[in-house]
Amino acid sequence: MINSSRVPAPVKRAVHFGSRSYGRITAPARMLPSFLICGGQRCGTTSLYRALAAHPVVLKAVLHKGVHYFDTSYHRGPAWYRAHFPLQRTALKASQRYGAPAQTFESSPYYLYHPQAAARIARDLPGVRLIALVRDPVERAYSHHAHELARGFESETSFGRALALEPARLRGQEERLRAEPRYYSFAHQHHGYRARGEYARYLAEMAAHVERERILVVESERFFATPATVYAEVLDFLGLPHLGDPPFLKHNARPRGAAMDTCVRRELTAHFADHDEALSEWLGHAPTWTTAR
Repeated sequence: MINSSRVPAPVKRAVHFGSRSYGRITAPARMLPSFLICGGQRCGTTSLYRALAAHPVVLKAVLHKGVHYFDTSYHRGPAWYRAHFPLQRTALKASQRYGAPAQTFESSPYYLYHPQAAARIARDLPGVRLIALVRDPVERAYSHHAHELARGFESETSFGRALALEPARLRGQEERLRAEPRYYSFAHQHHGYRARGEYARYLAEMAAHVERERILVVESERFFATPATVYAEVLDFLGLPHLGDPPFLKHNARPRGAAMDTCVRRELTAHFADHDEALSEWLGHAPTWTTAR
């Protein structure tokens, strides 16, 4: 087996380009997703993606777990999007083997946060189901900053100073993204440490376009504490048969050496109080993290 981490980047790009070119040619014969993991970032989306991708009648996107079509690549068009998914004949084989309709999906955490994504998803994927993972927004913000630092997308090493910069960085970006369909904002995608934890606001935006009963909100703390139970609930939501549990592993965890500054933690906890309360309506109970603090 080839270790993909050792394949030179130019070779990877060539392979991906060839696969997408073939995918566009065969687009009419390809599947479209019946469900999406739409966020949130640093909330365990990769771990849930890997668990679902291991299901026998779930076929993942061909090249990447996150296609980012409905946020940053919508201008590429529907054939480009379909090129990322399995052929219908592949789905038919899986369906016949296991006696259940095969499904395909992708996971793009920016979908929950991007102001154009919900309307685009509703328009292009009628009937699609959405899964949103949520996590203690204070811890999520801290993890998000570490993630962007490690990827080279953040130059401010101090989490507190990055939070202080956030309002100026994001000023006017959401409005411009709504007004200009092709506009891209690096700051909006990478520097919304505080903003991305205001989950209920973005879930309400999703529900304005996609029926609420087609949106499942999962607490990542609960998923990691009792993965088999939550996995079974996700299968029921998606109408997938229970065919055994996959290995449940944490992926993309990025621990930080230093503890969060106490004053920063206090400020963030106060900021998210109203947002956490609004999230309770989605969960049917107070968020796990509010009772654990």
